[in-house]
Formats: sequence, structure tokens, C-alpha cells
Amino acid sequence: MKLYTRILFLFLAGLFSHTVVLAQSGSVRNPEDKMNILQINRKKIDSLDKKLMELIGERERAVREIGVYKAKNNIAPLQADRFKQVLEKSIESGKKEGLSAVFVTEMMNAIHKESLRMEEEIKASN
Repeated sequence: MKLYTRILFLFLAGLFSHTVVLAQSGSVRNPEDKMNILQINRKKIDSLDKKLMELIGERERAVREIGVYKAKNNIAPLQADRFKQVLEKSIESGKKEGLSAVFVTEMMNAIHKESLRMEEEIKASN
């Protein structure tokens, strides 16, 4: 019985160490899988960046229409109360996506700055 126990123990120890070696070599053996994950996510980011630019472009086209309206009706491009509302809504939406208020504020300030530039340009051309 002792011999049988020893053989079983050695068999299980060998099986366990073989499994550990396979598990360790599996993660090291396939660096291509990690590169595929990296490449896939980089392509995803590129696609999302393109969509982001398209959305910002669409937003700025709406800004142009507002700029034309403001120019025709003698309304100042900067509407501080409106921007405050937009910023507050954006910060709340950003929080739901895990974005910091600082980041959202900086991003919306940059977008708003471009919007004001466009509206000023429209106002100057009328």
C-alpha cells in the first residue's frame, strides 16, 4: 500500500508541476495574443477618435447655424449662462462615463473656445 501511495503521490506531483509549467508557458508562449489585443484596441481607439471628430464637426455645424442667427439678431456670441448649463450637463454625463470633472471642463472649454471663434468669425463677416 505504501508503494501505491508513493506512486500516486509522484504521479499527482508530476501532473501538478506539468500543469503549472503549461500555465506559465502559456502566458509567455503567446506574446502574439497580447499584440493582437493591443492592435485590436488601438484600431478601436482610432475608430472612436474618428467618430469623436465627426460628432464634434456635427456640433460645430450646429454652432455655425446658431452663429448666423445670433449675427442676424444682434446677439452676442458669448452666452455665459448657457455655457454654464452645457458645462454642468457635460460634467454629469462625464461622471457616468468615469471621466473627471477637470477633464470634462477642459475639453468643453476647448470646444467652447472654438465655437466662440466660429461665431465671432460669422459675426465679423455680416
